[in-house]
Amino acid sequence: MPGLRSSEKKLGQLSGIFRDAQAFRGMDPDTIVYRVWWWEPVPGGTEGGLFWGLTEIQPGSVGDEYYMTHGHRHAVLDRAEFYGTTVGEGMLVLRDESGRSWFEAMKPGSLHYISGRVAHRVVNTGDVPLRFVACWPSDAGHDYQIAGGKGFGARVLRQNGKPSFTLTEE
Repeated sequence: MPGLRSSEKKLGQLSGIFRDAQAFRGMDPDTIVYRVWWWEPVPGGTEGGLFWGLTEIQPGSVGDEYYMTHGHRHAVLDRAEFYGTTVGEGMLVLRDESGRSWFEAMKPGSLHYISGRVAHRVVNTGDVPLRFVACWPSDAGHDYQIAGGKGFGARVLRQNGKPSFTLTEE
């Protein structure tokens, strides 16, 4: 299909994202953490256009921290996005410009509106791949600088066998 693209993120490409650096160093950097497929029916930067995508995050963890996406906000700050969960369970971690962090539970059928100016990342807290579809403006762009191991003000950790959303000073 014209305009269909894909990418994958391996563990080695996510250096600095996970808090347990020692556990991270002991893992295979070629492990695939997540894949993204997206459709660009119009050129990037087209005002008024929309892109659609599918993300699949593998189950797993680095130490006690679940696999997650790198996380981003949009380069054009007033551009919103929708996520819809199709398979698996996870958490959508959000942080607004004031520094407030929160999460929304992701499960099959859940739909999430992500307002412009809000940074977002997704964490797979289940035992199967977490899959969700996304729709975003074709002129939104991506700013990944907010991630870099810091910027979200929260971590999702496995505590007593269950996911725990923990606010941090990061």
